[in-house]
Order: sequence, then C-alpha cells, then structure tokens
Amino acid sequence: MPIDAAKAVAAEPRSSEISWGHKDVQLYHLGVGAGLPATDPDELRYTLESRLHVLPSFATVAGAGMALAGGLSAPGVDVDLAHVLHGGQRVELHRPIPVKGSARSTSRVQAVYDKGKAAVIVLRSEVADEQGPLWTSDSQIFVRGEGGFGGERGPSARLDLPARDPDRTVERPVREDQALLYRLSGDWNPLHADPEFAKLAGFDRPILHGLCSYGMTLKAVVDTVLGGDVARVTSYSTRFAGVVFPGETLRIRMWESPGRIQVTVAAVERDESQVLADTIVGC
Repeated sequence: MPIDAAKAVAAEPRSSEISWGHKDVQLYHLGVGAGLPATDPDELRYTLESRLHVLPSFATVAGAGMALAGGLSAPGVDVDLAHVLHGGQRVELHRPIPVKGSARSTSRVQAVYDKGKAAVIVLRSEVADEQGPLWTSDSQIFVRGEGGFGGERGPSARLDLPARDPDRTVERPVREDQALLYRLSGDWNPLHADPEFAKLAGFDRPILHGLCSYGMTLKAVVDTVLGGDVARVTSYSTRFAGVVFPGETLRIRMWESPGRIQVTVAAVERDESQVLADTIVGC
C-alpha cells in the first residue's frame, strides 16, 4: 500500500531553514490577484516594497512551500500526484509575518484518515524565528484511491451558515494566466499548467490551485471587512469544496460576527458551484 499510516505518523519531524524577502511576497500577492488597479493606494500595500505588508496566507508558500512537498515524500507516504487534491487548509498566526525573514520550519504527518475511497493526510508545519513562533499551518491532502485501510475516518463536521443574508458580497475575477503566475511561488504540480496531465487527473483543462483561491479570498476579506489591516487576522481555515478554472469569477460572501468572519466562495459561471466551504477568518 502506498500509504503506511502508522509509519507516516510515527516518523520523526523534519526541520528545514526557510527564508523569504520582499520579492517573494510581491510575487505571491500578484499570484492571488493583487495590483488591480495598479496605482490604487490600497493595492500598493501588496505590490510596492516601500509600503509592503504581508497577507497571512503567504504562510502557505513561504520557503517555496517546502513543508507541503516534504510531507508528500515523508516515510510511509508514496502517492501519485495525479491522484492528489488539497482538501483543506488552516493557518494560525502567532504574530504578523515580516516582509523579510528567516525561520525554522518543523513539519510532520499529524494524522492519516481513511475516507473509504480516499485517504486524507494531515501535514502540520510549525514555523519560528529568533523571536519565537510565527505560524502553525495544517494542510489536509486528499489522495484518491488510497482509502480502505481500516484507519480512523477522522472529523467531518460542517459549519451551518448564518440564518441571514451575507453582510458583504464581492466578486473577484480569475485571470486566464493566474495559475501560471501563482505556481511560481512554489507549487509546481503540473495539474495547474499541463493540459495533458490535467486530463490524466480527470479534468478537461488545468485547474487553479486551491491555495490561490484561498489567498484571493483572504485578500477580499482583509480589504472589505478588516480595513486593509493584515495584522487583524489571527487564523484562517477552509475546506476546498470544488475546483476553479482560470478565467472564472469567484463570488465571495461574508458574514461578520465578534472575533470571526464566516465565508463561502462559489464559481459564478458554473451555477454557483461551491469552491470554498466551512471557511472562517479569525480576527
């Protein structure tokens, strides 16, 4: 069996040194749709080095996403990338991410769940610099065809939507070349660029990275609810409920309550097909 759950969870954590600078941050921001309009003062906070702040979802690509790549090659894990999808993501921020930094990332397989026809690998990465913890990131990796090994099914709770209309609704277009730009931040899975590989994975064309939709959504929340203040974000979690194709439009609905913002994201052109669900921004 390609996944040995017991071996994967028991494996020693892997540590690596990661670093980033303003160019990495700017490239990531452009990859999640920042910079339109290019001279808008609010957008310059994402694109101009003299005014730069860091969107907290940058944590998922800092160090070129080495933690995620390393997790898929951990002891006990041997999977085909064509069968891999990102199932969910959570980032907890211990303090704002600096524009330039060096840190140690310690990663391990936190759990492996048996969903029947698929397995879910939970990868945890804890990142700290000389001043202490920066963030903790949990990635849920969905691997088709690797379930049925008799393991725990794992949590499956779903969030109910508030019984009222959303407080805010915004739309964000996905450029035709957005996946090609986003992958330069470190996710080189050909599923997002190679039409032939996408067909092998069951899609008629390349799909957008789930983490790109994740970043686009957080930016929309920061810009429309949090007054552009990235430091107000304390955590951000989601379940990837469906795919996005470059060229589509995301419809992002937000419900505000003390300490958190609940969000849903749908693809407008495909009859409101769900993209992100069970999504919470802590603030």
